[in-house]
Amino acid sequence: MALQFVEINGARLAYRLEGPKDAPLLITLHGGRGFGTHDSDWAAYRPLSDKYRVISFDYRGHGQSSRTAPYTFKQIVDDIEALRKYFTSDKAVVLGGSFGGFLALQYAITYPDSVCHLILRGTAPSYHQEEDAIEVLATRLHKAPSFSINMLKDKVFGAFASDLEFQLVHLAMLPLYSEVFDADAALQSCLRGVYNAKAHNDLYSPEEKYFDYRADLHKITAPTLVVVGDKDWICPPKNSKLIAEKVPRAELYVVADANHS
Repeated sequence: MALQFVEINGARLAYRLEGPKDAPLLITLHGGRGFGTHDSDWAAYRPLSDKYRVISFDYRGHGQSSRTAPYTFKQIVDDIEALRKYFTSDKAVVLGGSFGGFLALQYAITYPDSVCHLILRGTAPSYHQEEDAIEVLATRLHKAPSFSINMLKDKVFGAFASDLEFQLVHLAMLPLYSEVFDADAALQSCLRGVYNAKAHNDLYSPEEKYFDYRADLHKITAPTLVVVGDKDWICPPKNSKLIAEKVPRAELYVVADANHS
């Protein structure tokens, strides 16, 4: 399916869509504040288009979508709702991973009547996940010798001085994301990537950084599947376990020997 564009809330969003028009809409929400795109989600979930109408898209300021501010959790969540309304009048299945999981949680809390099922992959219910990731990184620095705890705290969980710095730090940290690392593939992925330091920095600003849904998880009404790798370093499993405990109709599935990717 070719890349398409739609105007949503003043932004031009890039998306791919496939599946029967009368099938339930499945919206995938990608990870990566300021650098993620829909591409990996599309590759992973497009096979479900035999039974679902699958849509994967780039958030504003990400990938091939327009760099239209503001870059806030609320704005992206409102974009998701407007996108759903554009393609269906029914509830949708919402599937979010990592940062996309943060957004999926906020969406399901803000628009409970818009979600028929919720799927969360390797995510967290609050910014306290950052503290957990820093602890895990201290035990795995040998996997990424060009990365550091300071880079995680001050850059990844802070602010980048430029798109280039963002790209270089991302390349340095990639060995941490999988149990079997392919350096050549990682380089090509970073070269293809779109890095927007402005979007990243805004989404890690004090107004956005300290998200915390823990007290509102009971408001999620949709049946929820929470999936996490038992070796996830940046959203360690304790975060998914907490979500599954607090969401009324949630199930937890822990994948053995799997990391964040």
